[in-house]
Amino acid sequence: MTALDWIRYGIAFVVLASHPPSLFLWIVIHPFSAFWRKWGPLRTYALLSIPVILYVAAAWRLRDRLLGMDLGFNGWTLALAAVCVAAALVIRRRRKQSPGFSNLSGVPELSPEKYPGILLSEGIYKIVRHPRYIEANLWVMGYVLAANFTGAYLVWLVCLPVFFLVVVLEERELRGRFGAAYEEYCRRVPRFLPKFGGRKKEE
Repeated sequence: MTALDWIRYGIAFVVLASHPPSLFLWIVIHPFSAFWRKWGPLRTYALLSIPVILYVAAAWRLRDRLLGMDLGFNGWTLALAAVCVAAALVIRRRRKQSPGFSNLSGVPELSPEKYPGILLSEGIYKIVRHPRYIEANLWVMGYVLAANFTGAYLVWLVCLPVFFLVVVLEERELRGRFGAAYEEYCRRVPRFLPKFGGRKKEE
């Protein structure tokens, strides 16, 4: 393989090795946040890192089979990848005033007394409720298009409904944490697609 092929191969493996485990963590944490709070953030992530490490090790051993067919370098898919990455960077810049890593990594759900978190409703959060999830999907889709392996496309497609479930579970947790304030926020701001020029209804 050429150097470019190796780069595409590496990108495809990163998608395979990182996207499903990240969704796994949220699926496991959100529905059972009351249970995990007894463990605290450090012990929770230490325990959940075990299946993640095992998954990554298995993905590495089976990487050629899981990545499937190499569709080759394609200028069109690379151009689409650049569009996705550019859009993700715009969103990242628009949400630059968001809280730091502890808030984005789920620490407030696991330790609400120490890290109460805040309800984000300013800036880009006035337009959509989940800009960081939109950004994450754009990054992943950009990587998938740049890699152009059938296995990477399949991972992205299979993870889409799981991704939506993560959002639903997070919103349920936020309703429990912020109550009526979050209900009102949901009535004003859509989940993913901005609405302009009219009253925004809850999705």
